[in-house]
Amino acid sequence: MVNDSTILMGSGMELEEKLSSWIGPSSPTEQDRQDRTERMIREGIKEHTAFQGCDLAVYAKGSYANNTNVRTDSDVDIAVQCGEAMYWDEATKGAHPPSGSYTGIWTPPRLRSELEAALKAKFPGQVDSSGSTAFRIRSGSARVDADVVPCFDYRYYISANNYREGAKVFKKNGASLQNYSQKQLENGRAKNTRTTQYYKNAVRIMKRVENAMVSEGVHRVVPSFFIECLVYNCPDSVFLASTWVKTIEGVIVHIWGELQGDEPSVDSKRWLEVSECKYLFHSAQDWDRQDGRDFVKAAWNYLGYAA
Repeated sequence: MVNDSTILMGSGMELEEKLSSWIGPSSPTEQDRQDRTERMIREGIKEHTAFQGCDLAVYAKGSYANNTNVRTDSDVDIAVQCGEAMYWDEATKGAHPPSGSYTGIWTPPRLRSELEAALKAKFPGQVDSSGSTAFRIRSGSARVDADVVPCFDYRYYISANNYREGAKVFKKNGASLQNYSQKQLENGRAKNTRTTQYYKNAVRIMKRVENAMVSEGVHRVVPSFFIECLVYNCPDSVFLASTWVKTIEGVIVHIWGELQGDEPSVDSKRWLEVSECKYLFHSAQDWDRQDGRDFVKAAWNYLGYAA
């Protein structure tokens, strides 16, 4: 990588101190505001009469749930998952066991409509329902911003007795996507354990690098989830270096080197999201391999690593 930036962090010791200061999660005060936001959303759903007797799971997902959030990215993501209907796909025809069709009242439009009513009753004047997928709840003095996503139980059948469990999210226009938040949570925790807790610290550092670069106008915004996935695809050994300067150097070098060229044609060589249930790069994503290369090149230059 060519170092073409004039923004340098200084000596190696100064950089180590800066990176070390960036490993922590949200402050206790920010954590309290996040917890309060989640609690109030749960209360609003519980208080909504139409949801009484409905099988609903309300859970946090994303950076907040995975403990990789930083102060600038402290929004709370909440899923409201309906278990009344099960959606599914199958790897090969016949992998899904025979079953009848759902005929109940909980369709995607009905779930979305009732969730909107519940949130607006709990947060009057603070709910933005204009988005294609999530409801946005604006922050207050004791809360952070929140995105609330209605979804349904989902399974991807590899065979009759082997399937992945996730959530089916329907957009307003009828398009849909699948999420695997629980697998993301499990895999992130497992990698963090294998790396003696350094993996999530490295994720937070890279997110704070992105925040700093955006704040100083030296790089565009990079989605927080994309950064987490890029770091996840680095080998465990990278996170066991003796200093944060060496660890982050290893993270950047690995991402830069592995994302050269086009997407591999061999599935086993393709990078995955943290859930390991979806490919990181495909036509429906909001990013591509070049975005990953651009981000780590900018980070390398910004932090002042030698060319």
